[in-house]
Amino acid sequence: MDFHDAPEHAAFRQELRDFLAAELPADWNMRNDRDHISPEDAEFTQRFRKKLAERGWLTMGWPEDFGGAGATYMTQTVYMEEMSSAGAPGAYDQGVWLAAPALMMHGTQEQQERWLPDIRVAGSQWCQLFSEPEAGSDLASLQTRAVRDGDEYIVNGQKIWTSGATDADWGILLARTDPEAPKHRGISYFLLDMKTPGVTVRPLINMMGSDHFCEVFLEDVRVPVDCRIGEENRGWYIATTTLDQERSSINRIVMTRSTLYALVDYVRETSALRQRPEIRNELADRAIDFELGRWLCYRVAEMQSKGVVPNYEASISKVFGTELQRQMGITGIRVAGMPGQVEPPSKWAPLKGRLERWALAANSYTIAGGTSEVNRNIIATRGLGLPRG
Repeated sequence: MDFHDAPEHAAFRQELRDFLAAELPADWNMRNDRDHISPEDAEFTQRFRKKLAERGWLTMGWPEDFGGAGATYMTQTVYMEEMSSAGAPGAYDQGVWLAAPALMMHGTQEQQERWLPDIRVAGSQWCQLFSEPEAGSDLASLQTRAVRDGDEYIVNGQKIWTSGATDADWGILLARTDPEAPKHRGISYFLLDMKTPGVTVRPLINMMGSDHFCEVFLEDVRVPVDCRIGEENRGWYIATTTLDQERSSINRIVMTRSTLYALVDYVRETSALRQRPEIRNELADRAIDFELGRWLCYRVAEMQSKGVVPNYEASISKVFGTELQRQMGITGIRVAGMPGQVEPPSKWAPLKGRLERWALAANSYTIAGGTSEVNRNIIATRGLGLPRG
């Protein structure tokens, strides 16, 4: 593939950069790097998402038949790269990127007309109700039950590690509808109104003090049958589309780049650090890693542009990207030393505590969205053709 932007992509990249420079506060990336924002910034985020929707950028990758721009995968990748590099709100919208593709590929016309227009104008927020306390990496082992009762399903179970559940209007839910079937064949895919009686959301405060992750309890929750997407017991095959989309994104790579560049600037301004060759070498290693990760993501986009499903290739991108995020956390603390462990808002925290955030969050990146171990198994069996052990 050609590693240079096509003229139309270069022009679009510049348009995005001009827009972000005009619309985002200069310190936005720094002050929102801990998965916790103020009420004022939350309101700004919603206004910003509306601006993206007005420009048609929020859903640029949707087919024109569904109100999108039909943008190519490469154009979408350029968009995601620039938005994520700036830490812009709306760069990764779960309604746009996860729920909508399932609706467009597997939903009925009535379901598409019900949910897609609201997602398109940033009128709703979504979350993903997949993982459970005993079903994370082996997601098909989930035990949340959905029992048919006339025109409704009665759902009972627990979900965990649900990002943004406290503010979500809707969730995409996997639940077991046939406990006797093989585990991959007894699961159905639902859209859940998060305000439904019986849904309880409890934030999980992590060691960074963030409440971004939540656990969700479902107790006799009634979900209408018309909120099931696709056939009963075929939800796993719909979900795999969601997982491949989640794992192939370039956002984790460019998030790493923005932290790397900030750390490089910090070293340049600190004479005691810039004189040390081992620090310069380590930063150079991370810069090389970033370029490798970026091209792996572009490889996925190129395959998608040609109509090829990037299954194990998406897993390669995911493993490399999240392991790079983990390594970036280690590099940040190693370069900054003890001050790198100081939390904000201390004036002694380099980069306003951003390095401390990365170091604490680093290991979680290799778990969220499918562990490195699970993705390596996918690479081994589907990519290399190795036998299952």
